[in-house]
Amino acid sequence: MLIRDRISDEQVDTIIGTLLRVGVIAASAVVFLGAIIYLVRHGAQPPQISTFHGEPAQYKSLRGIIVSAFSFHGSGIIMLGLLLLVLTPITRVLFSAVAFVLQRDRLYVVVTLIVLAVLIVNLARG
Repeated sequence: MLIRDRISDEQVDTIIGTLLRVGVIAASAVVFLGAIIYLVRHGAQPPQISTFHGEPAQYKSLRGIIVSAFSFHGSGIIMLGLLLLVLTPITRVLFSAVAFVLQRDRLYVVVTLIVLAVLIVNLARG
């Protein structure tokens, strides 16, 4: 029995659909939790719209986001949820590459790895 016989296109599609659904739902739940925490702690403060304040430096690195989220800062948890949302399609492309390797479809492996490289380079550049 070939490896190709073990995983069909329909199975790959089902797994990818589940992966995307779970990723979006998990990211939404994390953002929602962060929003609740943020509003409980800062909801009564009046907005300061006279000057623009960019994101704090801690939210410009993966380590800063994780430290802030695990310190239960609402905005850090929101940022972690957004990071999960961004990682969802990257995970999908990575899974697709593995599935194409298992199916021994070289052309699609190459194309998928090019797409993955473009996603990672653009994510790294900001």
